[in-house]
Amino acid sequence: MNITSQIKQPIFDEMELFEKKFYESMTSKVALLNRITYYIVNRKGKQMRPMFVFLTAKMVSGGIVNERTYRGACVIELIHTATLVHDDVVDDSNRRRGFFSINALWKNKIAVLVGDYLLSKGLLLSIDNGDFDLLRIISVAVREMSEGELLQIEKARRLDITEDVYYEIIRKKTATLIAACCALGAKSVVEDEVQVENMRKFGELIGMAFQIKDDLFDYTDEAIGKPTGIDIKEQKMTLPLIHVLNTCTSKEKSWLINSIKNHNKDKKRVKEVIAFVKSNNGLLYAEQKMVEFQQEALLLLDNYPDSEFKDALILMVNYVIERKK
Repeated sequence: MNITSQIKQPIFDEMELFEKKFYESMTSKVALLNRITYYIVNRKGKQMRPMFVFLTAKMVSGGIVNERTYRGACVIELIHTATLVHDDVVDDSNRRRGFFSINALWKNKIAVLVGDYLLSKGLLLSIDNGDFDLLRIISVAVREMSEGELLQIEKARRLDITEDVYYEIIRKKTATLIAACCALGAKSVVEDEVQVENMRKFGELIGMAFQIKDDLFDYTDEAIGKPTGIDIKEQKMTLPLIHVLNTCTSKEKSWLINSIKNHNKDKKRVKEVIAFVKSNNGLLYAEQKMVEFQQEALLLLDNYPDSEFKDALILMVNYVIERKK
């Protein structure tokens, strides 16, 4: 049994029912929209976000989920899917999870409108059922994701990202949505704000570790769906590079910044930058930070009694930093 199946085991029935509810939540009277949403549903990823919702809900409640939990999972997946569709337009990307992206098949105009449609369906699912507490959690995540992306673009132009700014970018860009999943799961089954905040923090820490792992892939040759050095080509400042910029000599720093600014399309130069970051402990430092976030997240689970849901969450936390793609 692969690790994703192991994690899903205690919520297998919930995930089965979720898939039906998720597809229903996207339906429309417009045939073109239904064709596109059918395409989306049949090319789903690992569905980590709904898994976080259900596992968190079951861990804090002692094994209970309700209709609010399902709605929360559907809303998160609708919003997440909308952001992916929009991201592919922004990045001019033709592939998503090994298949053609929506914008590649139906062009940018339709892709943007489909993203907007999914976003509105998610918001209405909460409003129509009076889940205003869940809607608040999700709306904060959407705002922060937009801010994170724009902050990254702003800073990439000047290449002046400090480690603190980097953490702020990845907290907003990636961690905030996983934080929302865990907060939603808890909030759907318990009223205790301390537990909800505890789970939000847990999700945020996992999200931070997840993004650092993603950034580390840029320096490896493992097949993860994006070529090595792509972040450097796109002038994205990630933790391994930031650490090396902060610790190398001023002459080396000038060479690095010049390479990223003016030679980021030169394959040989990009390879030299990768080799320099590796030899100056950039990867080692980023890995240590990733493990710190992971360990801090695991500590937050100590307050909960042992259960198969807790075990699955621990497995998920470890999978985030051990995954090969």
